[in-house]
Amino acid sequence: MTTQAVRLFRKMDGLFAVYKPHGVHWKHVRDSIESSLLKALNSCPPPAPQLAVHFQLLSGGENSSSKDLVLSPSMVPTLADHPLVTGPQFHKVHVGVGHRLDAFSSGVLVLGVGKGNGVLEHLCKSHVTRDYTLEGEFGKASDNFTDTGRVIEKTTYDHITLDKIERVLAMIQGANQKALITYSQVDLRTQEAYELAVRGLLYPHGKSPPILTGLRCIHFSPPHFTLEVQCVNETQKYLCKLIHEVGLELRTSAVCSGVRRTRDGPFKVENTLTRQHWTADSIIQAIALFSKTTRKIRKSGMYKQTAGQLNSSAQVQEQTRSQTEQINQEHVELSSSCGQRDTCDTE
Repeated sequence: MTTQAVRLFRKMDGLFAVYKPHGVHWKHVRDSIESSLLKALNSCPPPAPQLAVHFQLLSGGENSSSKDLVLSPSMVPTLADHPLVTGPQFHKVHVGVGHRLDAFSSGVLVLGVGKGNGVLEHLCKSHVTRDYTLEGEFGKASDNFTDTGRVIEKTTYDHITLDKIERVLAMIQGANQKALITYSQVDLRTQEAYELAVRGLLYPHGKSPPILTGLRCIHFSPPHFTLEVQCVNETQKYLCKLIHEVGLELRTSAVCSGVRRTRDGPFKVENTLTRQHWTADSIIQAIALFSKTTRKIRKSGMYKQTAGQLNSSAQVQEQTRSQTEQINQEHVELSSSCGQRDTCDTE
């Protein structure tokens, strides 16, 4: 018979997304959620104690002439399963973290519980695009490309206009689009490549550098500006450096004042749990909300793994076949040379 805590734990199986605040490390977010889930599991009422038969010896008294022993059976609870003896029912709940965010960044952070940790691995290996909102400030440069670093340069920015910013962003996006085509390993002369490009389904195969798939300016009020970025294989340091490079292209300097992730694959910022909702009930509701998405990620990950195994086995078979043909060819050449040598000896 399952207990209430076990039934609650079985519901904690899947993926969900939280909103990581600025200035908080992702490890602190993970530890806070693990503590919240453990507290909810161990606060469930313990199962009813098992009963054991206990025989009690009854005394006949001083006036009793009977010398027979009198035993009285009774049911008493066993203390072996008491919480004070066994301790808490759960000691550890593993919460996995997807694409991580540093303390400077904020936004969508995908987490997994139970079997969701395996699905989370498939999500991290897949080439899903992520959306960011980058806050920048013209007129200064720092040693770590952010406004929290040591200022090493100050420049003017009066010559910058929105039209100039858009031209620079178009140039950067064009260079990244060329890199995306290169790392996608698709023949551009085929109909398949055309259809993938039209539908926006081109993505890099294997390891690749950070690639921007979308870049535009959504706000400009000198010296402050805001960029909207869609990218693959990025890091927060790369995004901060992108702000610095935009400043250099505009013949000035710039620092990043904020990085906010608004989407991580199918997980959007509207569906994230804020800090006051990092409770077991809210997390279970979020897991149920993304249950269909979790199943799709699991199926796609299993398909890619199976396809990779089939491709690798086909490559091994092709390599073995080519090696066999080469050995046979060398054997034929050796036999023909030996035949010619015997003919010459006979002559």
